[in-house]
Amino acid sequence: MEYAKNGQKEKALQELDEALLLDTDNFLIRKQRWYIRYPEKFSPTIDIEWQQQQLEKEKAEEAQKKNDIDCGPEGCVIPGTDNSGE
Repeated sequence: MEYAKNGQKEKALQELDEALLLDTDNFLIRKQRWYIRYPEKFSPTIDIEWQQQQLEKEKAEEAQKKNDIDCGPEGCVIPGTDNSGE
């Protein structure tokens, strides 16, 4: 949040996005990201209903991304790479 306080919103969001990848269940990280991206949802009052909808939306997107990863006994296929071993 120090980046955001110093006018570096993109750097703040980058750090928070990376942190969320490491701890997807951390609601505080999500709220900090939302606060930077959607400040109107936090002032003058916090829109709890919107937060619940946003959480469901993000969780569904994250589940879809997990389903899109092709993993098998040889490991995971990384998009944009050739895993043929040649």
